[in-house]
Amino acid sequence: MSTEKNNVALLDEAYRYWNDNREKAFEKWMELMDDNVHFRSMAEGAPGMEFTKACTSKRELLDYFEVLANEWEMLYYKVDEFVAQDDRIVAIGNTGWVNRRTRKRVDTPKVDVIRMKNSKIVEFFEIYDTAKVLGAARE
Repeated sequence: MSTEKNNVALLDEAYRYWNDNREKAFEKWMELMDDNVHFRSMAEGAPGMEFTKACTSKRELLDYFEVLANEWEMLYYKVDEFVAQDDRIVAIGNTGWVNRRTRKRVDTPKVDVIRMKNSKIVEFFEIYDTAKVLGAARE
């Protein structure tokens, strides 16, 4: 199996597990992360979404997932398509969440730009509708 196909297979399994088991089931993601993963989120730590600040280690990313699971309830996370070239994979789909504090729901397109090395994620940048997400996070 080519590196591209292997990387897509690993990610496809992680996304399916994430969707099927919801926000608290992030162990598959943690298994795929390199110890020095560089993770960025479109909200970049904005007020109400402070946990989305850039992470530069697996430990910091664990904090991200724990706060995400405590503050948001996942409704679904679907990937419709993967685009892969060399060590770069783009996952294109959509996701829905409810903020546990405000009870506001958000459905947004979702694109993840990922770079892998030796079957581990070394870079991850998540892109989504920040206006919708920030609106749901605020009273």
